[in-house]
Amino acid sequence: QVQLVESGGGLVQPGGSLRLSCAASGSIFSIDTMGWYRQAPGKQRDVVATITSAGRINYADSVKGRFTISRDNAKNTVYLQMNSLKPEDTAVYYCKSALKITRLGRWNDYWGQGTQVTVSS
Repeated sequence: QVQLVESGGGLVQPGGSLRLSCAASGSIFSIDTMGWYRQAPGKQRDVVATITSAGRINYADSVKGRFTISRDNAKNTVYLQMNSLKPEDTAVYYCKSALKITRLGRWNDYWGQGTQVTVSS
């Protein structure tokens, strides 16, 4: 059984910072791409940032220069450092990992339960 557990969300004022963490646990053989997505009320879930096992990174245009994604492969954990937060960053943030549980198994996507980030004065 694989589980992704996020932490670090909360309420912050505009211009503030938050750091999200997402740890994958369970029977995991290998993890490829890990990423963060967000969904605001009434909107679709969109990608925020992704990082491959080799360290290749992509960001949504709306967060470039403000957010930084990183990962610790030894801990199966991905982070999202969010600086200069804006009210429009308010959303539920989800992490996703592409992983397989056996050497010959298929790659599957696993999602965390989501963590609320609210940017408001």
